[in-house]
Amino acid sequence: MSNGFMVPEPVRVLRCWQELEAVWTLELEPGATVSRPFLPGQFNMLYVFGVGEVPISVSGEPGMVDTLVHTVRGVGPVSSALTALQHGDTVGLRGPFGVGWPMSTAEGADVLIVAGGLGLAPLRPAIYHVLQHREKYGRVILLYGTRSPDDILFASQLEQWAARPDMEVHITVDHAGSDWQGKIGVVPALVPSLNFDPEEAVAMVCGPEIMMRFTANALKDAGVEEAAIYLSMERNMKCALGHCGHCQFGSTFVCKDGPVVPLDRIRGLLSLKEF
Repeated sequence: MSNGFMVPEPVRVLRCWQELEAVWTLELEPGATVSRPFLPGQFNMLYVFGVGEVPISVSGEPGMVDTLVHTVRGVGPVSSALTALQHGDTVGLRGPFGVGWPMSTAEGADVLIVAGGLGLAPLRPAIYHVLQHREKYGRVILLYGTRSPDDILFASQLEQWAARPDMEVHITVDHAGSDWQGKIGVVPALVPSLNFDPEEAVAMVCGPEIMMRFTANALKDAGVEEAAIYLSMERNMKCALGHCGHCQFGSTFVCKDGPVVPLDRIRGLLSLKEF
């Protein structure tokens, strides 16, 4: 393994802006020696000097070469330090790492993209890819669920996607006031109402693990094969190389065997309370 994947490369923050409370998007320099073109679903290790390092999925367009885009929620010391960075600050970069979304496998199939909360960020590159190569895919359906209307990520972009004639967008929230005109409920409950061919569908799912568990069950009940349901299992990754064991479950190392994993590979693990 190249030292470039072990030692963080210092890169500058080119732009940063707030998306939601405690959620920020960072545009970083791509790096001269470490980074290479990423695949939708891959992640980088971002290092805040003097604080620590965390894995963050890339949330920008796969074809972009001048910047790397990451969307971060500040929930711990390192992620909170990332959200506090300003233009011109320096952050350490390693990557990209991991197995991405099955964009080639999904060609010719209907594509179901199911996101919960911040899980829309790792799925956004897959959406960009599908729309950039729209002729290669069948129906494109996005299901997105979050806690409230105020927690909707990339709201203006969701409106743009919903306005497209070649894409179907369904948004639901757990709770809302009387001024909310959309759906209320959990995102897995949207699956039975969809009109698609489950035998010709590929599903990509990212969100809280309980949401992914129930979504996977709903997709199976709808007739989607387990091998065609892909989940992003973003566990507590430390080394990103499968050496430290922090993200190991059974024989699966999320950092190198994932984070995107087909359901038929981890069905037993997904049922565990500890997972």
